[in-house]
Amino acid sequence: MVSTRGHPQEFAEPDLASSKSSPTNRKDVIRSHKWAHTPSNLTLIWLFISLPLVVWDAGYVLLRPHSMPGGKYHWPLWQPYELYGRVDYIYGWKAFNAKNGFTAAQTSLNVVETLMYIYYLYIVFVHGKSSVAPGRGVPDVSKVGFLGQQRSVSGPAGILALLVVYSAAVMTLSKTALYWANEYYSGFDNIGHNNARDLLFLWIIPNGAWLVLPAYIIYVAGSEISQGLLASAGAPVNSSEEKSSGKAE
Repeated sequence: MVSTRGHPQEFAEPDLASSKSSPTNRKDVIRSHKWAHTPSNLTLIWLFISLPLVVWDAGYVLLRPHSMPGGKYHWPLWQPYELYGRVDYIYGWKAFNAKNGFTAAQTSLNVVETLMYIYYLYIVFVHGKSSVAPGRGVPDVSKVGFLGQQRSVSGPAGILALLVVYSAAVMTLSKTALYWANEYYSGFDNIGHNNARDLLFLWIIPNGAWLVLPAYIIYVAGSEISQGLLASAGAPVNSSEEKSSGKAE
């Protein structure tokens, strides 16, 4: 039998604490990263372009028939709607005389969305700061320059801003999809009289912008929400996602 009593020193106890991090240490690591909502300037520029157009459109619809051709408010502010009312009958005399409520109904939702977007911009520019950290889905600054720069909003204000813009974008995309579906299921009753060129340039492209850009905002904001939830749960995030998440040091 081999005796161990002559061993020069006792075996040291293994340090189990150093081999794995404790839940407390993991929480400290999570807290060391300050979450912030970082919208791209592509999102902000789209809102600055689209919101005045939506307000202009809402004014036309809500002031009918005075804003329509022959009305006291038509010229010069709503003069372009004389052409658009012939392209899309939902904005012309056909729908108005038939008391079609879809035009005003979708406009009432436009008003709600617009107020939400304005509140979002208020939070971003009043509570936000310039940021060099890339937000989720933000274009590469080296490729798009100013469009890739960001503002960052942290804390409860950032959370509120993110939820507001995500909800508003979902509303915009859903309502625009409904607008297109209404034409499809009515046999293109309001736009089917157009030739292919007019339909493409005066209806599909202008209305398509309200599908593409809100979808982009939903992707960016949804990714930030997802990353924030993963971080709060202590879930591992790979390096590529961590670089593009809405967190700032």
